[in-house]
Formats: sequence, C-alpha cells, structure tokens
Amino acid sequence: MSEEPAASADADRDGDTSAEPAAGDAGVRIAGDAATTERLVELAKRRGFYFPANEVYGGVAGFYTYGPEGAGLKRNIESAWRDRFVTREGHMEIESPTVTPEAVFEASGHLDTFDDMIIECPDCGASHRADHLVEDATGIEDAESVGTERVAELIADHDLACPECGAGLAGEAVSAFNLMFETAIGPGSSQPAYLRPETAQGMFVEFPQLSEYARNQLPFGVAQIGRGYRNEISPRRSLIRVRELTMAELEHFVDPETDDPPIERVADVELRLYPAAEQGSEDGEYVQATVGEAIERGIVESEWIAYYLGLARRWYERIGVNTDRFRYRQHLPGELSHYAADCWDAEAELGGNWVEVTGFAYRSDYDLAHHAAASGADFSVFEPYDEPQTVERPSVDPDMSALGPEFGARAGAVVEALEDLAARDPAAFEGETVTVEIEGESASEGGDGSASEAHEVPTEAANFAVREVTKTGERVTPHVVEPAFGVGRLVYTVLEHTLRTDEVDGEARTYLALEPELAPTFVGVFPLMDRDGLGERARELAAELREAGFSVTYDDSGNIGRRYRRQDEVGTPFCATVDYETVEGAAAGGTVTLRERDSTVQVRLPIGELTDRLAALRSGAIDFDGLVAEYGRVETEPESESESNPESDPTPGA
Repeated sequence: MSEEPAASADADRDGDTSAEPAAGDAGVRIAGDAATTERLVELAKRRGFYFPANEVYGGVAGFYTYGPEGAGLKRNIESAWRDRFVTREGHMEIESPTVTPEAVFEASGHLDTFDDMIIECPDCGASHRADHLVEDATGIEDAESVGTERVAELIADHDLACPECGAGLAGEAVSAFNLMFETAIGPGSSQPAYLRPETAQGMFVEFPQLSEYARNQLPFGVAQIGRGYRNEISPRRSLIRVRELTMAELEHFVDPETDDPPIERVADVELRLYPAAEQGSEDGEYVQATVGEAIERGIVESEWIAYYLGLARRWYERIGVNTDRFRYRQHLPGELSHYAADCWDAEAELGGNWVEVTGFAYRSDYDLAHHAAASGADFSVFEPYDEPQTVERPSVDPDMSALGPEFGARAGAVVEALEDLAARDPAAFEGETVTVEIEGESASEGGDGSASEAHEVPTEAANFAVREVTKTGERVTPHVVEPAFGVGRLVYTVLEHTLRTDEVDGEARTYLALEPELAPTFVGVFPLMDRDGLGERARELAAELREAGFSVTYDDSGNIGRRYRRQDEVGTPFCATVDYETVEGAAAGGTVTLRERDSTVQVRLPIGELTDRLAALRSGAIDFDGLVAEYGRVETEPESESESNPESDPTPGA
C-alpha cells in the first residue's frame, strides 16, 4: 500500500504539510506553519516552558533555558523513554563524561568527518549552512549529499544571496566546518579534548568494562541520557537546531550471525515509510506497511532496525506525537554517517517542515573495531560453542636459530608476519620459500610507517603445518544497533502536536492536550474564593496531594475561569476546586469538583477518594469518562462568569 508524500523534503528542511483534526479531539489540532511556530514560541516563553538563555547579556544563539514547565515536561519525556527503551527492554544505563580526550574522536572518525558545509558572506561576514541555503531556495532535497563543489555551483547557478545583508554569494568558497567544541584538559601543556557531540562514544569506549558487567553474553544494550554539544553554523528554529542538546541514546550490542530481535512483539505495527528508492523518483510515494511486511518485502533490510522502528512508533503515539504528521525516512547513500551501514530517521512535521527527531542507525562493528585498533584493548566477546569443535588451524613454529642470524633485530617482525600470513593465506607456504612484508627500518624507528620491505624466508625454517586444535568457542566483535533520540526536539514536537484551540462558553481557548503521563503539573488545586476557610482547606489539599507524589499547582488569583485557562495553557490535565460543599460537609468528609482539561467536564466526588482516583487516572487504570459514569456530571455555570477572588488579577499574560 502506498500514498503520495505530503512533502518531498529532507529532515528539518523544506516541506509543507498540515494536519486535519483527529476524530474525537475536543479541540482542533493547530496545523503546522510559521504562524504556529511564532504562537508556540510566545506561549513557551510566557508560560515557562523554555526561553533563550543569558538574555540579560544579549544572549547567544543556540542556547536555551528550560523553565519550570519545560523542565518538567522534558524530565517526564526522559522518564517515559527510560521506561520503554531501558527498563522494559532489560537494558542497562550509564552516565559518562561530556569532556572527551582527542584520541577517542580520532579513532571514531569524528575529527575528520563530523562536518557541515559553511559559506561566509563577503560583505557582512555572516556564516551560513551552505546546503541549507540551497535547499531553502530551490527545493532540492539533501544538498548535503552532493558535496561542497556542487553546492557552490548551485549557489552560483541560482544567484543566492546572504540572508543577513543580501550580498551575493556566487563564487564564494564552500568548505567543511567541524562541529565539535574544542577544549583542553589541565594547565600548561594540556591534553587536547572536545565536548562530546553525542553520548555514544562514552558507551563504546567503556565496552570492555560493560561486557564484563553483562557477563560477556550477547545481546545486551547500554543506554544513556545526557548532554551533547555541536557548534552549529546557524542555529535556528527554537529548540530544533541548538548548540547544546540532550540526547537519549541506546547502543544495542548483538552478534549479527546468531542474535535475532523479537519481531513478533511489533510485527503488526503500521509504519509510514519513505525509502531511499522512492525519494529518488519523481513520483515517489510513501509505503504503508507493517513491520513484518517491511522486512518480508526488503524495505527495511535490518530486522533489528525494523524492530526498533515498530517499538518507537508505539512510543511516539504514547507521548502525544500526531502520527498523521510523522514518517520514517531512509537516509540516501550520500547522507549516511561515516559509521552507518543503514539509517532511518523518524521525522515529525513541524511548522511546515520535516524535522528529524530520532535516528535509527545500523553501525555494524565500526566503532568497536576502530577503538580496538587505536587503543589495543580487546573489544570482542568470547562466545562458547554448545560443544567443543575440532578444527584444522594453519600455524608456524619458526626456527629462530636460522632466522636470528639472518634477520637480526628484524627477526621478531618476520615471525609476526609469518604468523599473520599463515592465518590469512596458507597456500603461500607451498613453495620452497615464502615472502613476507614488514615495516622498513625508517618506520620502525618512528617514521610514518609507509615504507615496507619484502623478505624471503625458507619454508623449512618457518616450520609451517596444519594442526588439529579443539575450540570451545570464538571471539566475536559485536555489531551495534543505535536508536538515538533528540530530547529537545521531542519536547518541541510534543508541544506543537498537542497545541489545540477551541471555544468554551463563547470564548476562544488555547490549550495543550498533553498526555497525563507527560504533563509538568498533574493537578491544579483552587479555592473557589480565598475566604470563609476555602483557601486554607485548598492549601491543605494541595499539600496532601504533593505528599502523595503528585505534581501540584496551587492558585487562588483571579476568577476561577482564568485559573482554569492558565492550567489549560500548560497542559494540566485535572483541576480540583474546593468550594462551600467541601467545608460545609467537612464533618462527613466533604466533596470537591474535579475538572478534565480537554472536555472541561466536571464531576463531584468525596475528597477522601480524590487521591486514589487521581492515581488511577495517572496510571491509566481508569479514564475520566469512567469517573463521569461513577459520580455523574456536574452542571456548572459558564467558566467566564465564575466567581472571582477579591484579590487583584495576575499580571498581563496570566
């Protein structure tokens, strides 16, 4: 089953899609466009979700502070991720340093390849992502994959100008700019280091320790939630492209020959796929398929990648991502990272653009093999056979009485070369002599290692033989499957995808339809008015609910309708109001009203039952419709006409 793409755009570039209201929504989902972005940024700053950092000193692009509501939402998304991808999958979690020695990134390839394309304006000196300029102006997909020379040609062909001052950029050089922040460890002749651009390397370099902790049994997974740093050329679009970010990454170490994922758990999950082959076609289409079908038809080659696509698809829906504005896009060959054999991105439509929120990469043994070669440490796992196996093994037992006088100080290197050749090419020992190559004198004495020398060794002196040996197992360098989630982008996605507008009692209302699991504040507690003991009892109730483990906001400022609106805008799912029936019926326990955000429906229930009912709502054991069926719906006066607290109303924007 196929459908035409709603937008033909690369991740976080172009595209123009809007989402229709979903069936059953109490309010209308707000379609993603530039106006939505502005509206969300304003709400986020006013209501304490996030805002530019260090603004009193002018601020620096690409750095944001999460306010009280944003920090709570971010923390809850991280907890939901940990629950799904760590706890329920049986993986382990670590925390590694953010400052990393240079040697780590030399081995990983980041020093040479972690680049973006940069072009500098000749007039104002502003730097820009060259590939983004091409994509934004021309609609060309994935300009990054065509190389710097071609991007420079496209800038000239389309006569592109500097977005800051309007000066022409044709003829200006496009070059590679490494995105890592460089630092130094210690004073004086300090050790060069970098702020990590990803958490992954902290898990790879500790593999020898972690595999021991896992009792050297594959498969096992290692997860980490932490900060990364990327010196972006042109940070933009709020939390979408920043210089300091939080990532939630999982490195799943598997034996590619023997370890299979539990596909049956996700086989029926529906995926909206945009394979590389479809992206390269003028009439390319989305492919709608279940996880099982995607594997069977060869759309997703790695079963492990397919497994995580299915697992994540369910999780995105759980946290409130609008699946009508969501897709999985396969990387084109030219945009694959240096470590990836295959990669799919989870992309959300945000503000009219497709934005990557998660990358699913099959990293093969790239990282472990490179760190093993660079460090000399063992990055393999010994996997025992079910039963011992007898095998033939070519080997040499060199006669040093012959090789020593012949090669002198080079005899040891000759022996190592003979051993390596016996394992690689036993047929080389069939003649009377065997030729081996070893590093030349200059290389062994500290040269560049490029020189090598060929030496002939009498086969008889090598003592070559094929011997039978008994093996109890073999050493395996695991392959790595990596789902890497951008937490900040998920925060932004959840905010935009849950932004709603409707009309209540004839007045326009904006609210966030956050899942209760994610809401920074779970319940608001209000007195109808702060007099006649109502405020005192409401404050007591707020304290009781906090003690029971709920995140609570107490508010007695302004009329009750305005207080509801404040909580609606931050996504608080429930509000409890203490009124005269609460205090007048105190001898019998009293009652409170409980209001549900999306529908604005209220029920009245005994105050002694409130904690248990809120706990059941939070766990999903019941829904609000169940409470309405149990307690009945309270008929209330219009919220805009509800009684006011005699105190002054809050400051503007409240």
